[in-house]
Amino acid sequence: MKQDLTAKTQQVVFGNDSIVIAAHYSDIPGGRTLDVTNYPLSTILAGHVIIKSDTDNKYKPMPIKKKNSPESDGTYLYEYNELPASHSYVGVLYRSILTSQPAASIMDAGKVNIEVVPYDMTTIKTAFEAAVKGITFIKDEEA
Repeated sequence: MKQDLTAKTQQVVFGNDSIVIAAHYSDIPGGRTLDVTNYPLSTILAGHVIIKSDTDNKYKPMPIKKKNSPESDGTYLYEYNELPASHSYVGVLYRSILTSQPAASIMDAGKVNIEVVPYDMTTIKTAFEAAVKGITFIKDEEA
């Protein structure tokens, strides 16, 4: 999928980007345009797990789903879904991006602050670490 790289005026708030990514050692050269089909939000936050289809080589944000019960204010929080079949973990998003312009820098080696990643990694952390050996998860006091 070709990405239009023409400069356009926009506002992107990076929020916790510099807190989530504690150290950046390397990334996939040139980045990749993400396939954001069925991604439910308008922004993909730094630290979001990135996966790759083993069948068509498309890079995608790890699927997320609404948590089972709403918060007290009626809003839903999201959590990681399961890794789709025929997909593999490749890294984490280095900087937050809009899904309308999904050009992504994908970090494959560095330190990620586990305390502020966008979604709880408990269910996928072991498999992710086995697949992406260059990324280390640290806690705030180790940053």
